[in-house]
Amino acid sequence: MSLSRINVYLERDHDKRLADLCAKRGLSRSSVVAAALASFLSPEGADRREAAIARRLDKLTNQFERLTRDQTVLIETIALFVRYQLAVNAPVPESQQDAVRAQGKARFQHFIEQLARHLQRGGSLVKDLSDEIYPSDAQFYGEAPAHGRQPPEAS
Repeated sequence: MSLSRINVYLERDHDKRLADLCAKRGLSRSSVVAAALASFLSPEGADRREAAIARRLDKLTNQFERLTRDQTVLIETIALFVRYQLAVNAPVPESQQDAVRAQGKARFQHFIEQLARHLQRGGSLVKDLSDEIYPSDAQFYGEAPAHGRQPPEAS
């Protein structure tokens, strides 16, 4: 095999990373650069890179769709809760303000404790709600719970 010699200028950071890689793997700089160049110039390399990028984009799209769904559930939940609270709760007379504030503070503390327990268990209310609204086929047809999960507890 006939080899050609070329001179290449690298940024210092790239040169350091190349030197570190060669030292770790016990390879020469020439062999690493030649392999990288062969991969870059290979038609299959471009296809592999494109396929890897497409898979990554698909994964990101799915994650974004889940985030969008979760955000929509969260916004709707908060909006309905606020609407309900404003429609149901009557104004409190001035003489009872302190007692109502104390009760609200105790309720909020209880809420925070429940939230902390739920998060420590690794639970996701949005996921639980989604599972209730859109059950899997197994759950829909009354088979065993998917992934060994038990139905969410009422806390």
